[in-house]
Amino acid sequence: MTGELRIDLSRLMGRLDVLARVGAIEGGGVCRLALTEADKAGRDLVTGWMRDLGLSVTVDGIGNVIGVRPGRRDGRPVMTGSHIDTVRTGGRYDGNYGVLAGLEVVQTLNDAGIETEHPLAVGFFTNEEGARFAPDMMGSLVYVGGLPLEEALATAGIDGATVGAELERIGYAGPAPVGSPAVRAYVELHIEQGPVLESQGLTIGAVEGVQGISWTEYTIRGVSNHAGTTPMAMRHDAGYAAASIAAEVRRIARGMGGDQVGTVGALTLAPNLVNVVPHTAVLTVDLRNTSEERLQEAERRLAGFVAALAEEEGVGIVARRLARFEPVAFDPAIVARVEDLARRHGHAVRRMPSGAGHDAQMLARVCPAGMIFVPSVGGISHNVREHTDPADLRAGADLLLHLLLDLANA
Repeated sequence: MTGELRIDLSRLMGRLDVLARVGAIEGGGVCRLALTEADKAGRDLVTGWMRDLGLSVTVDGIGNVIGVRPGRRDGRPVMTGSHIDTVRTGGRYDGNYGVLAGLEVVQTLNDAGIETEHPLAVGFFTNEEGARFAPDMMGSLVYVGGLPLEEALATAGIDGATVGAELERIGYAGPAPVGSPAVRAYVELHIEQGPVLESQGLTIGAVEGVQGISWTEYTIRGVSNHAGTTPMAMRHDAGYAAASIAAEVRRIARGMGGDQVGTVGALTLAPNLVNVVPHTAVLTVDLRNTSEERLQEAERRLAGFVAALAEEEGVGIVARRLARFEPVAFDPAIVARVEDLARRHGHAVRRMPSGAGHDAQMLARVCPAGMIFVPSVGGISHNVREHTDPADLRAGADLLLHLLLDLANA
């Protein structure tokens, strides 16, 4: 009987559409930065759906929301989920698809009258994106004990607000202890956010792990001066130093090749005037690699360049680490099961790493964990044009349904 089960695509698409209206922006995208009013509205909506499906909902001290469906036995649930916060110019699928597909699995089982041996849980974690508060994956990192709750609550965002104050303000500073419930296994369904599956004509990615991530913020102090009267050799130009770092990040990534990538994603100048040499620049550097050794090499190369640049240009440069996570390998048995189920369902599948960070990499610290990818059209994500074909959304959700059934009945 369970082998014939399928999710209801129209119901899943309907929930995706409704959630996408919360924080909707021009072009079909979504802006729900963590712990804003839009995030509160999204949380209220999804939490309401959880309760409508009969889930027992808890909110913990960092604002993670977990809904549990009981099994024949009490104890640790098999969990799925993701996040519903977005970047400022986000799409409707990143994170949201994994959470709402989890709810669709629950409704499908409810409609079929199927009880699992172990409980099932659907969760969404606070501040996965890290777009307002660093580090990213904050809620899941606190959940698994990798970041003290007090430290997370004291974190100030890009607008000066703190996590703790914003959780209180929107009503999601929950009473449940962080890390509760303990998890039997965790599976996250997600769009790929890259071009590999689509370019190779594949439907499913069996994700073997997540590459390591290094985020650093550099603050450069130079001297403001007149753009027309200050000789080039006598400048202490914070803007030039920032541009040099950005160019070096690209040179390092391209020179190392392989899986090494590097990005300067945020840059501000002061006084930011057309005819004034900048006295201050603040920029972020994002380095990633599937190899910890290679990631450390990239970090060393950049640090050496920055030190030499500061001396050469006569500027002060202060580095502040925003996030640092080593590469994570997912549970081999779950990876193999994703691959096997995909083939049994007639889907072309490959094993692959994740280039983006995900809550699953944090849960992997405390339980067997894995991920399922479906294609992103054009490889586009963190963009209002983010899209995944409905047939692929259905394929991933059906696969999640049967994987969760296997794990919850083991």
